[in-house]
Parts: sequence; C-alpha cells; structure tokens
Amino acid sequence: MPTTEDCHRQVQRILQSVTFRTALTLQQLLQFITVRALTGDSPEPIKEYTIGVEAFGRPHDFDPKTDTIVRVQIHRLKQKLKEYYESEGRGDPILVEISKGNYLPRFESKSATQGDSDVEQINQKESMTQQAGVSPRAGEGGMDSRDGRVSAGRRPLFVRVLVGAGALIAVFALGLLIGINKKNIGGEAQGSSALDFATSADPVKAFWARFIGDDPTPIIVYSDTVFFRDSANDLFSLRRGAIDDQGAVVDPHLARESASNPTLISETGVLYYEHGYTGIGELRGLATLAGLFGQMGIQPIIKSSRDVTSDDLRQHSVILLGSSFQNVAVAQFMTHRDFTYRNSGSNTDNDEIINANPQAQEDAIYRAERDVGTHVLRTDYGIVTIQAGLAPHRHIAILGGISTAGTEGATIFLTSKNGVERIQKTLGLPSGPGRTAEIPQFQALIHVRLEKGRDVADTSLVTIHQIPSTDTPSPERGTTLHQPK
Repeated sequence: MPTTEDCHRQVQRILQSVTFRTALTLQQLLQFITVRALTGDSPEPIKEYTIGVEAFGRPHDFDPKTDTIVRVQIHRLKQKLKEYYESEGRGDPILVEISKGNYLPRFESKSATQGDSDVEQINQKESMTQQAGVSPRAGEGGMDSRDGRVSAGRRPLFVRVLVGAGALIAVFALGLLIGINKKNIGGEAQGSSALDFATSADPVKAFWARFIGDDPTPIIVYSDTVFFRDSANDLFSLRRGAIDDQGAVVDPHLARESASNPTLISETGVLYYEHGYTGIGELRGLATLAGLFGQMGIQPIIKSSRDVTSDDLRQHSVILLGSSFQNVAVAQFMTHRDFTYRNSGSNTDNDEIINANPQAQEDAIYRAERDVGTHVLRTDYGIVTIQAGLAPHRHIAILGGISTAGTEGATIFLTSKNGVERIQKTLGLPSGPGRTAEIPQFQALIHVRLEKGRDVADTSLVTIHQIPSTDTPSPERGTTLHQPK
C-alpha cells in the first residue's frame, strides 16, 4: 500500500496533467474524494448527498434521485482516469481508481517492484520540469466577455469574427513576449535578474522588480470565461455552477440552473461547454506586462486561470488578470478585501465594485457608466491589488476591471511612471534610487476613461486602501480554485 504522502503526490500529478488540464469540475471532485479517502475518520463510504452538497455546492434539500450530477460526474471521472492511465500516466507507479458502487478512490502500487524510489524519481523529474519554466500555451480566442457577449440569435459568422480578432491579439501578445526576450528594448542586458532593477531610477521597473523578487519565472494568469455553446455556435453566459471539459455536453438541469438567462436556455437543444474566449482587455494587459518584463530580461510563464495550481502560487510571484467575473483564481483572494466585485443580476450593467470600508469622500458602490443616448461604455473602474503570496518573498497582484477594458486600464496604470509614482506618493513611500526594498500591500481603485467603449483613453487614481502587513492569504485559500457561486 503506498504511503499517504505518495498518494497525495500521485493525485497532484493527475490534476496537473494534460488530460485533466481543463476539467475543473473533475479536478475539484477528485481532490474532494481524495481528502475524504485519505484523511476521513469514518469507515462508512461517502454518500452521494454529501458529495452533492459539499463538493458541488448543492442546497441542503438536494435530492440525488432527481439531480444526477454526482453519478454523472463520478462516471466521467472514472473515464478520465482511465484515459490518463492509458496515455501520460502509463508509467506512474501508483494506480488511482474508483470501484463500482463506491465514490471513494483506492490507491495501489502497479507492481510489487515499484516503490518509493520510483515515486521519488518521478517527483524529481517533475520538479526539474517546473524549474525549467515549461508553460502551457496562451489563449486560443478572444472577446470582451462582459460587454461583447454573444447570445442567442447572433449567427456563427459573428462568432468566428470574434474568435479571429482575439486570436490576432493573442498572437501579438505572445509574439511581443518572444521577440522582446530575443532582442531587448532600451538596451537592457538580457538575462538580468529582476533584483538588478530594485533600485533603478525607473520607478516602474523598480516597483515590479521588488514585486518579482528573485523569481526567475513569474506567472501571468489570463482569464478564460466559460460559455454554453449550441449547435448553431451561439454562446450563452453562465454565472455559476460546475463546468467541464471543452466540448463536453452540458447537463440540461445544470444548464437551466447556471445560465444567466434560463428562458433562452430552455429554448435551445443540446449545449456544449466552450472555453475558447478571453477578454480583449486581459490580452492587451498581458502584452503590456510582457513588454515590460522583456525589457527587464524576465521571461514569465503564461497560464490560463483554470491551469493555475497551488504550487504555482507558492513557488512564484503571480499576476492575475481580470475580475472574479472572468478569472476563477481572483475570487479566492479578494473575499476579505475592502474592494470586491459583485453582480446583482443577470444583466452586465449590474456589475459593480463594492467598497466595504468607505473613507471620507468615497462611494460605497462604483459602477461603469454608459452614454445616455448610445449606451456606449464611457467609464470603467479597475482594482489593483498587491498582496503577499503564499510563501516568503512571493507576491500576488490582481489587476481587474468591471469590464475587461477596466482590466487593461488597471494594468496600464500600474505599468506607467505616473501611476507608480502616484501610488508611492499616496502611500507615503520614498521615491528615487535607493528606495525601500519592501513591496507595499494595498488596493487601489482606478478610474478608466474609455473611447469607442473599449479603448483606454486615460486612467487616474480614485483612492488607495492599505492592506496590513500581517494580513496574508492562507495556503488553504489557494489550494483549490473554485468557480465562484
């Protein structure tokens, strides 16, 4: 029987595999039942009701006889595990499987000759791969998932145009990142450590150098909003609920419960999960950060929000792009902050930023503003959050707006000389070479003026709230990234 530690490592290996990369619902399910199997005190098998309520967030009146989500997802998990072990997990020394009639996994060594040495060799190989900075590809498509939502009645051609436009931006961002790392802008020495810029006369590079620290490969995380797609390629937004792999069929009951517009959902046929869209503002923000880091000789890893792991958050300084509306990782780190995002209805006009601790001349609620006649978006707001990471000398930055244009605005502000200097002045921090090496922890509310509803015209600081230096996110908060309810 493998040790408990080896079993946990094997599960993490599975969760980080290509097979499970986009299967967030199955990841959460496997993590939940693994914890119950390895640390549960009760000898009794786990009940379907318990999984439904605790793992899938079903209400306490959940009835497994009428809502089959547990059985459906357990079946899919069994198939996924089989797929994993037939491909990339073929050489793994520990087999994880779920027996018929049981909801808890069991762990077995594949052979008597495979023991701790095999497990250690695999762990060492994976550690070397992570240190080498191997990263998944960036997003496939793009659209402003808050303002440019595609709904029923718009034809497939329109959808393809949006995918093409976003793909061009993604290619631009990745091309910029690769090109700058090959040929530095501004004559900076390639391969420099971020710490070399910590006392630079350039306030922007000095700020980000202190944020990155000695991390050779900080991670930039872009959002990947999930939609329901019908057979005509029309897209339907969802606000909550379990998600599954790209192209998987959506359970009709789950679709009606999760969709922003249940009436439209009831009029469609079969629906599929669609992961191929990323906000244009997030991609533009990614390009801005990639350009800055390229000038500093830093090569970041780029990941989608659904690929981020707890190890990423412990080993790296991480920048999360997007609000909790689009980025599932953001919701885990803003639940106890002064500034948070809230949606008070199915209409995107109800999205807003809540100020839980308004100071003098501050509002309790900030909303995007539209032109009275044309309804074109004129003003957005973004939140810049800088806080301690899950390990010493690591940090987490969250740059997100009410719409994705607000995300771009927040990124522009924090990568501009005026923006960084304004933050330092407001916080009372020293400026110029030789400034403090400590990165401040704070939330800044940013006003973003827009042109054409999507292009950032200018940005300005509304207010700053400091985060106490003793207030750090717990490892548990970053261990499992849940879809916001």
